[in-house]
Amino acid sequence: MDPAAALPLLLRQRGMAAPRAGAGAPRLRGRCGDVPPPGGAAPGAFPVGRPIARARLGSRPRRAAIGNEETMTPEIAQDPPSKSIASIGMGRIVDRSETAAEAGLPCVVEFRNVSKTYNAGRRNAFTAIENINFRVRDLPGHGELVCVLGPSGCGKSTILRLIAGLPPQHPPTTGEVLVGGAPVLRPGADRGMVFQDYTSFDHRTVLENITFGLECMGVDRRRRRELGYEWIEHVGLDPKHDALKYPHELSGGMRQRVAIARSLILRPRIILMDEPFGALDPQTRMNMQDLLLSLWRESEATIFFVTHSIEEAVFLADRIYIMSKAPGTILRELWVEPSDRPARQMQGDPRFLETVNYVRNLITQLELEGRIAEGTT
Repeated sequence: MDPAAALPLLLRQRGMAAPRAGAGAPRLRGRCGDVPPPGGAAPGAFPVGRPIARARLGSRPRRAAIGNEETMTPEIAQDPPSKSIASIGMGRIVDRSETAAEAGLPCVVEFRNVSKTYNAGRRNAFTAIENINFRVRDLPGHGELVCVLGPSGCGKSTILRLIAGLPPQHPPTTGEVLVGGAPVLRPGADRGMVFQDYTSFDHRTVLENITFGLECMGVDRRRRRELGYEWIEHVGLDPKHDALKYPHELSGGMRQRVAIARSLILRPRIILMDEPFGALDPQTRMNMQDLLLSLWRESEATIFFVTHSIEEAVFLADRIYIMSKAPGTILRELWVEPSDRPARQMQGDPRFLETVNYVRNLITQLELEGRIAEGTT
């Protein structure tokens, strides 16, 4: 499903009116009724409201060390082969296990033996993911930022869309996807999604695009404008000069700022980001990475972030899932030390580069082991 079609479905499943296309025109023109979604937001969703105070860069919550730690140099040969879960510090790898306290926390998202096969039973059947299992806990006071890293076609986006409840990826062929302890049946207000492709409505201004979800929820015009202008500024745009611009007047980075604001203004519990910075130039991409971390620290949401970039995953993530080629499985789960400086500084730090090289070498080793197991090398 393309992003332009997915956004109306997300809103419609939330009990909101979907945007309609103009007659004979491919451009989307958003329209909403004034009736709020029945029953309000889904359980676990944050209340809609103004942005909270901006967090200081470097205030990312740090995890306490868990279990026994053994400092190592970042060489592949030194990675304990029997461990499937590891924790990376800057230039080191540390074994990690879940504490009893963490094990007692509820899960934000859980996959139980999930597989997805398209066109099942037909000659052109294709298995995107196979036997995926993981748990992301609902940590008190802050959510995790989980990066899904792997080659093209390995099922990274399928995982996101299964969490979102978007067809045709949803439902899974086998297994169960749970959000907040309940099976995912459809899209919900507790999950927001940001796509790589630009999904703004062409005939709506920046302000109208950002406040589209609020309009569909029946929030009055004055309140929508107030929150919209606050979020325009919050994502680094100029309320005075950018609010009344149309998407064709914006750069790629500005469009993605609008998309992020449109998602976060609804305060979802889970934010799903499908390579949102993949089409941006390196400078803009680093700016957006810094912005995302700043907004995430404020939101307390759990973020699932799909990327091809090892540097991006190491900079952003608390946890990285390394995926195999299709049918995608989780080859390794890595815990990453939080970044405490802007992207430009971190990505030039020798310890950061050691960690990136470790992950790159690990992926190479895992791919080689996979080919050996298949007898193709």
